[in-house]
Amino acid sequence: MKPLMKKLSTAFLFTALTFAVAGCGTNEEEPQAEVEAEVEQESTGEGAVEEQVVEQIRMASWSQPIVEQSNLYLAEQNGWFEEAGIDFEYIPGAGGGDAVRNIVAGNADIAFANVEAVLLAMEQGEELRIIYNIYPENVFNLVSLKESNIESVEDLRGQNVGVYSLASGTYQNLLVLLHQAGMTEEDVNIVEAGVLNFGPLMNNQVVATAATDTGLFDAQSKGLGDVNVIEVKDVLNTPADVFVVTEETFQEKKDALIRFLQVYRDSVEYTMEHPEEAAQAAVSEAIDGQDVERNVEIINIRNQTSINEEMKEKGLGWLNTDILIEVAETYYELGLLSERVKIEEITTNELVEQLN
Repeated sequence: MKPLMKKLSTAFLFTALTFAVAGCGTNEEEPQAEVEAEVEQESTGEGAVEEQVVEQIRMASWSQPIVEQSNLYLAEQNGWFEEAGIDFEYIPGAGGGDAVRNIVAGNADIAFANVEAVLLAMEQGEELRIIYNIYPENVFNLVSLKESNIESVEDLRGQNVGVYSLASGTYQNLLVLLHQAGMTEEDVNIVEAGVLNFGPLMNNQVVATAATDTGLFDAQSKGLGDVNVIEVKDVLNTPADVFVVTEETFQEKKDALIRFLQVYRDSVEYTMEHPEEAAQAAVSEAIDGQDVERNVEIINIRNQTSINEEMKEKGLGWLNTDILIEVAETYYELGLLSERVKIEEITTNELVEQLN
């Protein structure tokens, strides 16, 4: 409404001044020209203060709002998105596949998703762009109680194994481990256990569960006991999560995406320096954020996985295309992709390079 009123006021001023000058006679042409120039300068020219256009960015997440995303809540509460002209909306999901499907369907602008979900969408012909590396290291693992004597992936044959959901990175990384061991998902019974997927493990409903570093920490703090852990990064060090958009969004909302990524990166850096403040922000926003001390521990773990040596030089969010090519080729070799995909063609540091 304000831009419209500004335009109307300017138009009225121009009309009034024109008639006033015209009424003084034809010898006043030079002053009239000066007035017109001043009005033009006020409305469109140098010295005008332009109002920043507010654009909506709907972020589809792989999860419900959880503590490890506290930098986002901090950015919202401190008004950093608003200052950047971003109307931010968090859209929850149940796995990276959900997040990617939301942007493909037009329900969101950007997806917070695992790389595996992006690869599978590419195989289906979706036109996507990977624009930011959220967590450059693979944080997925396979956890079992020591008493179960699961020493290797081969020991899982015929057993119940938990995952967050069949649309999640836990499921896809479990498949990586199975294929590496010469097995398929038909050799085990995969159980969808939900985001708190250590419950079935602690209740002996599954012999092992696919999880993440923060999930393991949380379970251990609740009395999980002695465990055996198989790290997926020892098989394939896939970046855990990335920001991905459709090609259409990349082309049409580039400026808004840059502003969003700038706030995101700034909030991560701030959270690294002020984990306690981020922990407080999570209390009212995250479904698992009621324990502030736990929040701090989870945030510190995630802060460590938000940066690697390459990013220390090139900045948070930098994408290593060579690693992503290796991941895509491994997925094809393992049979998780039916055909090769050229992930290097959709991976770009163009927006990251424009961040401060």
